[in-house]
Amino acid sequence: MTAQHTAPRSVPAPPHGTPAPRARDELRLPEQLSDEEVATGLAAGDEHCLAAAHHRWGALVHTLARRALGDDREAEDVTQQVFIAAWRGRAGYRPERGSLPGWLTGITRFKVADALAHRTRRAELVAAAGTVRSGFPDTAARPEAVIDRVLVHHELERLPAAQRLVLRLAFYDDLTQAQIAVRTGLPLGTVKSHVRRGLLRLRDALGPELPGTEEAA
Repeated sequence: MTAQHTAPRSVPAPPHGTPAPRARDELRLPEQLSDEEVATGLAAGDEHCLAAAHHRWGALVHTLARRALGDDREAEDVTQQVFIAAWRGRAGYRPERGSLPGWLTGITRFKVADALAHRTRRAELVAAAGTVRSGFPDTAARPEAVIDRVLVHHELERLPAAQRLVLRLAFYDDLTQAQIAVRTGLPLGTVKSHVRRGLLRLRDALGPELPGTEEAA
């Protein structure tokens, strides 16, 4: 019987068409492999060993991330990122130079540092939000909405002038498209086109869940 594992959802599977090495231990269950066998197999690109590594040391990675970040959700994200990075960087891992859990711990430190840097940037965006005019109501008590507002302002500045103008009038002056046409002297059809194209660009840059961009769907 040929065992053909699929890695857990939080662990990346090898690219389609990439054969995994066939070792003499292929028919053994992952938990029956020694740590050294798991490490060697992962370095060789064996997805069985990737799954075994995640099962064996996923809790360790999560615990380290949880202690550093103080947040379960962030720790879960970091844990997933660590094993994705381990799979993608497996060619650079040398089992003879260090244990696999030690290598994973090193990756965890880098990913935790990235998460903390991202957290700092979010705090800076909240602090900077005071300089941005609010185009969305009731955001004072919601940091996520404040950040969204700052990001929308940033992306608006990157739009072509005509799209930026009509979206500013819509977001900040709360004008309808017909009112924008009167204010700018542009044909209504042109205003609608600029609004749609601008919203599509904002959605591509910021995601469809941000305020206003669903109108472009």
